[in-house]
Amino acid sequence: MINLSLIIGYVPQAFKLAVVKPLLKKPSLDPAVLANYRPISNLPFTSKILERVVVKQLTDHLQRNGLFEEFQSGFRAHHSTETALVKVTNDLLMASDSGLISVLVLPDLSAAFDSVDYNILLERLEHAVGITGTVLQWFVSYLSNRLQFVHVNGESSSHTKVNYGVPQGLVLGPILFTLYMLPLGSIIRRHSIRFHCYADDTQLYLSMKPGITHQLVKLQECLKDIKTWMAANFLLLNSDKTEVIVLGPENLRNMVSKQILTLDGITLASSNAVRNLGVIFDQDMSFSAHIKQICKTAFFHLRNISKVRNILSQSDAEKLVHAFITSRLDYCNSLLSGCPKNSLKSLQLIQNAAARVLTGTRKREQISPVLASLHWLPVKSRIKFKILLLTYKVLNNQAPLSQCGCV
Repeated sequence: MINLSLIIGYVPQAFKLAVVKPLLKKPSLDPAVLANYRPISNLPFTSKILERVVVKQLTDHLQRNGLFEEFQSGFRAHHSTETALVKVTNDLLMASDSGLISVLVLPDLSAAFDSVDYNILLERLEHAVGITGTVLQWFVSYLSNRLQFVHVNGESSSHTKVNYGVPQGLVLGPILFTLYMLPLGSIIRRHSIRFHCYADDTQLYLSMKPGITHQLVKLQECLKDIKTWMAANFLLLNSDKTEVIVLGPENLRNMVSKQILTLDGITLASSNAVRNLGVIFDQDMSFSAHIKQICKTAFFHLRNISKVRNILSQSDAEKLVHAFITSRLDYCNSLLSGCPKNSLKSLQLIQNAAARVLTGTRKREQISPVLASLHWLPVKSRIKFKILLLTYKVLNNQAPLSQCGCV
């Protein structure tokens, strides 16, 4: 069935009917507000197998012909949010070491995946990616006559035709979105602005001498062209959620902050800290705000785990600790390399508390033997291990290339 679909360039209609099940983006959000839901499209498993086959062949084609955007880390093998952030953080720290001030802009796109125009996407596949003939016809069939209906509380809506967007939940959707965004890199490069993307999250950053702030004009012109391109491609830059942060010594960054109240009509509230792919960047690049947030969230979950610890087996309790605590300690922890011991102390206290809850160890007892018995590396050693792991991957071609990845 799958081979026949690829040979004749046709996707069965049954493979294009999606059940949309809305999920709250965050548990803390108001369930009465529809904007707080993320529409997840569920398709027949056979259609997902077909999409996986196409993704494999499409990815091989893109890789073989060097068609991937160099600075796009979303949905690519050996790429992750961590490799993207390591690259950006390294650039910002190197600039700071050279006595430069950096301006980091985080544009926000409104419902980017839902705004993809199929005609533009097919044109992109044909002219930018080189897909023609039966293969192009397959994508035409794949994108045409798609239907969806909403299923909530046992009730289903009527079927509605999908005219725009790559629904969240598709296997092929993410890579099609990155191809839709391909021209964006060329637009940014024209202005000599450094950037890095992860799916629809884009980071623009410009480093300059404190007294040469006229370079901000390049950033303004870049944002202007981005807005124009997005408007032509049915994408919307959300100026209210677009953030900017100035990085560098306080006395020098104050000189720059006064000049970036607006960029191309976009009011940019200069922030002391911004959330970037799940990591909080502060102006001193100390990650103190990020560590503080980790501690707050982790202790919240640890208190909940401790309340039910008595009714859980050792194995189940450990799974909860790894899911809610360890995952937060390890997420992008390579960025914390070089942080002073005092900064990491609070993270170590979280790990110690998690070990005590898991094993029933009292506060006055030594924690080091407990961590060793659990085979848990201390926080500082976990950071070193992550750096060594990334280095190993680089040396063994399991990481992004040096110009676009983690080195």
